[in-house]
Amino acid sequence: MRTGTIRRKTHETDVDVQVVLDGTGVFDVATGIGFLDHMVEQFSRHSLIDVTMRIAGDLHVDQHHTVEDSAIALGQALDQALQDRKGIIRYGEAFSPMDEALARVALDISGRPYLVWRAGFTQSRLGEMDTELFEHWFHSVAQACGITLHIELLYGNNNHHVIEAIYKGFARAMRQAVGIDPRKSDAVPSTKGMLGSGTIET
Repeated sequence: MRTGTIRRKTHETDVDVQVVLDGTGVFDVATGIGFLDHMVEQFSRHSLIDVTMRIAGDLHVDQHHTVEDSAIALGQALDQALQDRKGIIRYGEAFSPMDEALARVALDISGRPYLVWRAGFTQSRLGEMDTELFEHWFHSVAQACGITLHIELLYGNNNHHVIEAIYKGFARAMRQAVGIDPRKSDAVPSTKGMLGSGTIET
């Protein structure tokens, strides 16, 4: 069973995250930001990666630290669970529709963190969450796990549908990428013989 556990406490946040890559999409998420909880739950359910995430953050300041640290810890836990990346499919992609919105997500668990973000919002908040923080969340996950991540909104009008399509697309792409290739389960999928991990310090 491939698992990762990150416990991280600073003056800004107290974070506890566990993931099980070979799970069934069971989640227990409490970040203090309801809409972020909803999105992480969507990620867990559709990736089939079990996620436990508990965060106490300085929300009296703003949401930035809580959102950022939730993503860093999730990325680090995924990185830990992936171990040496042996046998993984490595690449994943998904077209994700949500009513009138359609998102495209493609990723490579490459050890080379990078985010291409081509999406936007027409309102500043969804629920109580600042929409400008979504791009930062995905950037932080990609950095912490060493993922090359391309996210593109092809079209869509409803802001809730837009971000939910993106999270579900990310989930489906990760589900594919972390899967074990039955034809090459004993090898790292790289001609280098290794795949590096994320770069953000704990």
